[in-house]
Amino acid sequence: MLELWNQIVTDFSNLGSPSALAAFTQVLMIDVMLAGDNAVVVGALAAGLPADQRRKVIMIGILAALVLRIVFALGVTQLLQVVGLVFAGGILLLWVAWKMWRELRHQTESAGSPEIEGDEHSGVRPAKSFAQAAWAVALADVSMSLDNVLGVAGAAREHPGILIVGLLLSVAMMGVAANLLARVIGRYRWIAYVGLVVILYVAGRMIYDGIVDPQVGVGRLFA
Repeated sequence: MLELWNQIVTDFSNLGSPSALAAFTQVLMIDVMLAGDNAVVVGALAAGLPADQRRKVIMIGILAALVLRIVFALGVTQLLQVVGLVFAGGILLLWVAWKMWRELRHQTESAGSPEIEGDEHSGVRPAKSFAQAAWAVALADVSMSLDNVLGVAGAAREHPGILIVGLLLSVAMMGVAANLLARVIGRYRWIAYVGLVVILYVAGRMIYDGIVDPQVGVGRLFA
């Protein structure tokens, strides 16, 4: 615990350095975008249900996302030491960026749910039953929570203190401000495009590092 605290103090005392500031900015933007995106997807999946079931599904989605982010965060530093996982994480973030781009283009519309603003443009079809919605939300939460944790870890790999704070912020934003973030992003679309560029940059860097890094890059398998 003391070591973690020392890492946080070290990184944030050097936050004025270009490397640390860039890492923290990227982490913050990824947290904002993916917390808002999580809320939008959960709201859209629940949109077709009666009001009481809709509220239950949304609550299940938020609680599941909180738990999954904590679980993934606890093991992310160890996972990133596995050869090839940084590269795989970069590919996964590319898929996240493509999905976000498709949502931003509003290829399809859904009815949306009153509880979550902005989910009417998600392109996600509402589920037809409570069981179907709960299952779809659970699967979506696994994917989006892993995306969030890998994105934060990829942005702050060289700054463990910023990585820890970023993961804590991820959990806090999902639990407290996900709907607010979805509303802000829905109103100011340029924020979503900035977030998309950040995620693309982090994905590209993770793919590059995942190939050439001497410890965890896939290139070492063919050396």
